[in-house]
Amino acid sequence: MPTLPREQPESSPAEPHEARRMAESFGVDAQRYDQARPGYPDTLVTRIVTGSPGSDVLDVGCGTGIAARQFQAAGCTVLGIEPDARMADFARARGLQVEVATFEAWQPVGRTFDAVIAAQSWHWVEPVAGAVKAARVLRPGGRLAIFGHAYEPPTEVAEPFAAAYRRAAPDSPLSGQPARRPLDFYRAAYAKSADKIRETGQFNDPEQWRFDWEQSYTRDQWLELLPTTGGLTQLRPDQLAQILDAVGSAIDSLGGRFTMDYTTLAVTAVRADASGLGASSLGATRSR
Repeated sequence: MPTLPREQPESSPAEPHEARRMAESFGVDAQRYDQARPGYPDTLVTRIVTGSPGSDVLDVGCGTGIAARQFQAAGCTVLGIEPDARMADFARARGLQVEVATFEAWQPVGRTFDAVIAAQSWHWVEPVAGAVKAARVLRPGGRLAIFGHAYEPPTEVAEPFAAAYRRAAPDSPLSGQPARRPLDFYRAAYAKSADKIRETGQFNDPEQWRFDWEQSYTRDQWLELLPTTGGLTQLRPDQLAQILDAVGSAIDSLGGRFTMDYTTLAVTAVRADASGLGASSLGATRSR
């Protein structure tokens, strides 16, 4: 199923243009992406906001603005950076200010922020250079927060998906991935992000946060979300139909719905020159 490595690979594909092609494939159907993708735990948003010195937020790779709108609802002023103009246009139509650029190429022109966030987008940013740039645009006490979902559908759904994907797209580098991965795999990816932040010397020691929750999906709801994931956005219509048919049948056999266990993981760090706003006041949590 659409796991973190398909959405957030530990390393980019062999060819940079392939990585960029996948990164920009999510805007093919921005409306479906926005409607089907889940949001983020309110407790995560609150912790980032209360752990930052103010309410000005820079959202790196904001997409359609799913996370950004949650921060706006929490009282923040949000500027989005998004390389896909289609996603940026959708976010603007929903009331978000967005500039079209990659984070590496984006010009802050003197602007600074209280928090820099990246919701399931930091894997498209060069990790060390990105963290250094984040530090440069953060105000004293400012916080970098990288977060995303780890989720694995039940075996009864994941196995038929993996088999159908191998049949439909045998030449895809993603077809050889296992149907499900343990949570430790995802945690290791975020630990690697923490190491990269630490490597810059620009931040206090990073923390890793964890939030556990669940969501029920009907057959139609899951088949609406599935085409928005990285492993499927570049498939031909006939390949996609073959996979959706197999997954739909699997969900039918479960009574037409299933419950997904989500874990939202985050790596967060305060700019190193902050005084008295370090990690000690915000220990790791688990919440449902």
